[in-house]
Amino acid sequence: MALLELKNVCINFGGLKAVDKFNLTLQKGELVGLIGPNGAGKTTVFNMITGVYPPTEGEIRFAEKRTNSLKPYKISAVGISRTFQNIRLFGELPVIDNVLVAFHQHTHAGLLASVWRSKKFWQEEQSLVKKATGLLAIFGLDTLKNEISKNLPYGQQRRLEIARALATEPKLLLLDEPAAGMNPQETAKLMLLIKDIQKKFDLTILLIEHDMQVVMGICERILVLDYGVTIAEGPPEKIKKDPKVIEAYLGEEIH
Repeated sequence: MALLELKNVCINFGGLKAVDKFNLTLQKGELVGLIGPNGAGKTTVFNMITGVYPPTEGEIRFAEKRTNSLKPYKISAVGISRTFQNIRLFGELPVIDNVLVAFHQHTHAGLLASVWRSKKFWQEEQSLVKKATGLLAIFGLDTLKNEISKNLPYGQQRRLEIARALATEPKLLLLDEPAAGMNPQETAKLMLLIKDIQKKFDLTILLIEHDMQVVMGICERILVLDYGVTIAEGPPEKIKKDPKVIEAYLGEEIH
């Protein structure tokens, strides 16, 4: 049984067809890359999976349930979480609060317990702080938990965003250019971290990335988009040599 299926998914913005008949099947435990030149439609695919944009045509199914019309918060609740190409942390909040806010859909204390600060509320609050601190420790951020998020270096902000996504307890994690803006040392550590959290949290991961070292180094399978159309799919070695892929990236015809 596939965890995620996109069947002939299309989306139009006015007269522009941004994604055309896109198909994807993700099995549980896979780590798959989605690549292509700027403007190819990669982030638009993520936005359709997570409910930001409903597809114009086609069907999206997660764990055999149709999700086309679900709002983003409901899609998060069923087990899909994501990071963003442009970091979207709560910059004025401490590091730990960025993680705690993502636990809200798993809390059990009701409105009255929260208002009156009951024993149940405080017990749950302490438990969540402990869980959030443990999650931050995986990313080397536990000693910075009280730091204001916007003051973190760029690479650490990227790590915090992944930690926040994991706090929703997803089955499927979508990473949108997680290595963007990182130096080579940070990128190398990120690759190891992604593989580590995949195993530790039993995740299926779909990854958008322009850094080919990351894509070729950790993805088991790669799909290539160009102008909203899938032009190639297969293992890294096959994609690396595909004439259509080379032409899409270099802008020249391959004979």
